[in-house]
Amino acid sequence: MRITLERSNLLKSLNHVHRVVERRNTIPILSNVLLRSDGASLEMKATDLDLEITEATPAQVEQSGATTVPAHLLYDIVRKLPDGSEVLLATNAEGTAMTVASGRSKFSLQCLPQSDFPDLTAGSFSHSFRLKATDLKMLIDRTQFAISTEETRYYLNGIFVHTVESKGELKLRAVATDGHRLARADVEAPSGSEGMPGIIIPRKTVSELQKLLDNPDLVVTVEVSDAKIRLTIGSIVMTSKLIDGTFPDYQRVIPANNDKELRVDCQSFAQAVDRVSTISSERGRAVKLALNEGQMTLTVNNPDSGSATEELPVGYDHDPLEIGFNAKYLLDITSQLTGTDAIFMLADPGSPTLVRDLAAEDALYVLMPMRV
Repeated sequence: MRITLERSNLLKSLNHVHRVVERRNTIPILSNVLLRSDGASLEMKATDLDLEITEATPAQVEQSGATTVPAHLLYDIVRKLPDGSEVLLATNAEGTAMTVASGRSKFSLQCLPQSDFPDLTAGSFSHSFRLKATDLKMLIDRTQFAISTEETRYYLNGIFVHTVESKGELKLRAVATDGHRLARADVEAPSGSEGMPGIIIPRKTVSELQKLLDNPDLVVTVEVSDAKIRLTIGSIVMTSKLIDGTFPDYQRVIPANNDKELRVDCQSFAQAVDRVSTISSERGRAVKLALNEGQMTLTVNNPDSGSATEELPVGYDHDPLEIGFNAKYLLDITSQLTGTDAIFMLADPGSPTLVRDLAAEDALYVLMPMRV
């Protein structure tokens, strides 16, 4: 293999694929990126056996071929080369080493044979549809913070994506929950998604996908089966295994009869929560909201360091109510809200609270209270 390409193109593609590669690997080939040159492009592929990313980038191919080299090492070398430079990649006759040369710099990297590189893309997909990158990004951004990090309930370690009938329309819905809070977002279901299986996209895949959706003009092709999802974003193809488990019936925890409406200015509320929670202990980050007509008092008590209170004018005209929440969870939810005002629908101090974004009717959040 002997090819020349621009550093900026190589770096951009390597940046997308090398993140999949785990830093510590017991299987040496999984530390490598597969490079395959053909025609007028270089294709790169990296995998951790659960997630695989492939991207092609333009290159001048003098001699086509394929090999694998350490992913993080190659990325670090290319990153440190000067802007605007050209990079030569060339393997030796035996295929055991690859030269990376640019200007006066020259590196030699050890290769492993491409025949050892695992392939994740086998299998067919039952459903295929196209979705605007902005819609997919919105579904992820609004729900991703609520993904559970508890490994014991592995079926909560991702976003549940499925189609659902809502107000007479078919919606593509994303839901995430960790048992303490729940986030749900909808977009209009694209043609081809009807009848697709409900799938749980793993946390790592969600996180990598979020970084690839930076161009709002792109349209993403989504292919789904019971076990895998494949997303094509421009020149990038991402294939991932899905979480093999049953997502709980989330509808049961969305309260329907909360009748006490609280309207707050989102920014003022978030800043007040942030200020008073400065004093809270890491272990118990509870903030108490005491509601009276037209006013809310936020209180945090920490037996080790003191207490804090702040008053805030709010829209509330029901019986007085005191309820406690985890401050971090409150801030996570308010940071997702796009409008100036948020609506909290409350029932009592022990029941889940519903939070709605006035500017985005297609998203809702549920928050479990804490004892304070």
